[in-house]
Amino acid sequence: MKKDIPIKKVTDIAIAIVPDEVDTLFWNVYFLNLKDKDIKNVFINSRGYGEIDGEKVKTTQLRYFYELVGAQMAVKVEAIDSKLFQLANEYWISFSFDGFMYDKKYIFVPGSFIEENFTNIPIIEKRGVMIK
Repeated sequence: MKKDIPIKKVTDIAIAIVPDEVDTLFWNVYFLNLKDKDIKNVFINSRGYGEIDGEKVKTTQLRYFYELVGAQMAVKVEAIDSKLFQLANEYWISFSFDGFMYDKKYIFVPGSFIEENFTNIPIIEKRGVMIK
């Protein structure tokens, strides 16, 4: 049965985290639809986990839903405190596109948020860290 379910690869979708232009303690998380078509029913789970000072830490799991994200569009998902960069920050994305459901996890590991990892983020035209 499982072999009969087509598994399609997620392409042209990204999560980007960029420094806030005003408040240096917070950064902004964006969901980017780099496709030339709209996507529907976008569901995003975000959470952080790991260790700080030898103690296991888990953040609250947050959920976001967007009925439609247009082609070549970015959506600001949340602000993230830079103190949480010591943790792994996970974004699990599910969405509908061309009659299929897709999902993919994007994990920013501790140490990801350094200048050497910065890239130009398309659509929002800012510099930050992006996983595609």
